[in-house]
Amino acid sequence: MGRLLGIDHGTKRVGLALSDPLKIIAKPFQTLTYKDFNDLSSQLKSIIIENDIEGIVLGFPIGMQGQRTQQTDKVAEFAELLKYAVDVPIALEDERLSSISAEKSLILQNVKTGHNKGRIDETAAAIFLQQYLDRTR
Repeated sequence: MGRLLGIDHGTKRVGLALSDPLKIIAKPFQTLTYKDFNDLSSQLKSIIIENDIEGIVLGFPIGMQGQRTQQTDKVAEFAELLKYAVDVPIALEDERLSSISAEKSLILQNVKTGHNKGRIDETAAAIFLQQYLDRTR
């Protein structure tokens, strides 16, 4: 029984979250930095194999009024490239406010967020992965 991998894609960092094998709970996993798409896809392929990933949930940054933004287009392009690089299905999940929620959650846990943007990214990935798990259960 495989896990799902949540990906919060950014231009500098990629926050990752994993589901448990039963696909009930999502938790922050790690943050990747990368040079280019080939570097990132290589890192993701290793994570997919090591963690028995059977699907990816990619955060889709839709504007607050439901409109496409520059970041929406960047993530859509990344999703297209990724589907040819990895051999697992990819679902898009609305990630509106996930980074804000992640930062607030970490602050409530007394985690300093100023120099720890990676922690926010992986927590945001866990938030929208959990949202996906809850919605598809």
